[in-house]
Amino acid sequence: MSADTLIPIVVSSVGAATPLIYAATGELVVERSGVLNLGVEGMMLAGAIGAFAATVTTGSLALGLLAGMACGMALALLFGVLTLSLQTNQVATGLALTLFGVGLSAFAGRDYVGKVVEGMGGISIPVLSDIPVLGPLLFRFDLLVYGSIALAGATHWFLNRTRAGLIVRAAGESPSTAHAIGFKVISIRYLCVLFGGAMSGLAGAYLSCALTPMWIEGMTAGRGWIALALVVFATWKPWRVLLGAYLFGGVTVLQFHAQGFGLSIPSEFLSMLPYLATIVVLVIICRDPKIILLNQPVSLGKRFHPDA
Repeated sequence: MSADTLIPIVVSSVGAATPLIYAATGELVVERSGVLNLGVEGMMLAGAIGAFAATVTTGSLALGLLAGMACGMALALLFGVLTLSLQTNQVATGLALTLFGVGLSAFAGRDYVGKVVEGMGGISIPVLSDIPVLGPLLFRFDLLVYGSIALAGATHWFLNRTRAGLIVRAAGESPSTAHAIGFKVISIRYLCVLFGGAMSGLAGAYLSCALTPMWIEGMTAGRGWIALALVVFATWKPWRVLLGAYLFGGVTVLQFHAQGFGLSIPSEFLSMLPYLATIVVLVIICRDPKIILLNQPVSLGKRFHPDA
């Protein structure tokens, strides 16, 4: 395979992986605090339409990205009120949140179908961007691609090297103990849920304003569920989320290039590849429960109320 063929595939894979990194990293922090939010898909869709509508209306991509984050946080706040304050079942509430986000985005996006925005251009770094092969592979991506890598590193540092990260992990491992020594577990979980919503909203915003700068109903196409699977695949480790996202991004892009390589594979099967890869990876990982239990927060998905 020549460099002229390989470079576009790698660049496309990195772009496809970027929204997965944001959504999965946000959900990882949520789950490390002991909360399981299955509404990532709905929050991504809300962020996608919110960002696109704001960008079309104001002409500012920066305001669009902020609007996408705000929309994701709004749905996350709704989830937090229901599960943390009203103590509803987290799994059922997360599924309902996804259904709500799908319907809300479809309704809100009716007037934006067929419209396009300028999108986000890559950053050209003098000298470095002109290096053969390495230039296009490393130094011509947009700001959010580099931001996703920085986010993974910052999340790893936060969870493992800071007192606040230790408190978040304590809330996920033993909330009753954390409460007993004076930490406000519910408040901590609220902050983590809002952070996860902001990152899911940003992931959706990247889809509608950068990766494919247009609004299409249901444009996340299951990426929120893949992001959830990535957290398990990464065994709740931020750097592994980065690796897994690029793996799934590569599988996603492969479906668009496979037939160009002369492979006589039905297009329907190629469209299944990202989801098939998700199932295969989860099956392989879950064959050994020790791998999952090694880093899984002990209180993940379990309701906690300080007065209980």
